[in-house]
Amino acid sequence: MVRDIAEQLKVRFSEMGLEVPLEEIEKKLDELINGFRVPVEEAKRSVLSQYAKERKSADLVKVKDIQSEGRWISLKTKVVQLWPSESKLIAQSGLIGDDTGIIRFVSWIKSDLPPVEEDKCYMLKNVVTDEWQGRYSVKLTRSTEIVPLEEDIEVSSLVEEFVGAIVDIQSGSGLIKRCEFCNRALLKGSCGEHGKVDGSYDLRIKGVIDDGKIVQEILLNREIVENLIGITLDEAKKMAVEALDQSLVLDAFQERLIGRYFSIKGPRVGRYILVEHITSAPKISDKEVTELIKESEALGC
Repeated sequence: MVRDIAEQLKVRFSEMGLEVPLEEIEKKLDELINGFRVPVEEAKRSVLSQYAKERKSADLVKVKDIQSEGRWISLKTKVVQLWPSESKLIAQSGLIGDDTGIIRFVSWIKSDLPPVEEDKCYMLKNVVTDEWQGRYSVKLTRSTEIVPLEEDIEVSSLVEEFVGAIVDIQSGSGLIKRCEFCNRALLKGSCGEHGKVDGSYDLRIKGVIDDGKIVQEILLNREIVENLIGITLDEAKKMAVEALDQSLVLDAFQERLIGRYFSIKGPRVGRYILVEHITSAPKISDKEVTELIKESEALGC
């Protein structure tokens, strides 16, 4: 079946003026359909879209201009931070930025690209935009060209500080599962890129903090959550199993955080502040907390 579909796509590519080896098309289809269990029609669209986009010129844009996924672009950026790889499929991931903001990037091992270094600047040609944990990111693929730059690029908003009351813990928080291939949070057991997967457990908080004037969305990773809440990942899994209810963990987070005042610090990525440091701040009155919550609800948070 995969061979037949590959032959159909090869004809389509020829009609588009693209010469793609049949074996290459078949390999990609097999990986999606049999490896990741992606539906046939979706796999066909994915392969067709990939080759069509890869052969178009990618516009040079700024980080702030990234407002959609699946777009091929080029960026002049500085590597702000590199993260330890949490997947055997990922070569590098971290944060890159320019004078308009910062954004997450990921480079796949199968892309076989040269590594980038922290505090170095690069022209990244032909990267594709994606969405990760509710915010935009970019993926470096086998079509990406990494060009070192001698110039220094000033990066905007490396770290922000915010003091306020946490007025909401959003859905997608608590005990969650991530795709073992790309680390995305799963939705009903499915990854947006790899379909149905087993996934691995993680802790996360997507929250809203309010200082009385500004409502700010924040993201807390597992390490920050464990230190803040005092519940480890293993303990959270045990709670969920014993109660036969995974939402119990989210309820515990809400009970311990809603209405409390915190000082946070971390880089801004899109609409979120990625919390790297969080401490309790001086308490405010019950009346002030109530007013903050009412203001947040009025804004639809």
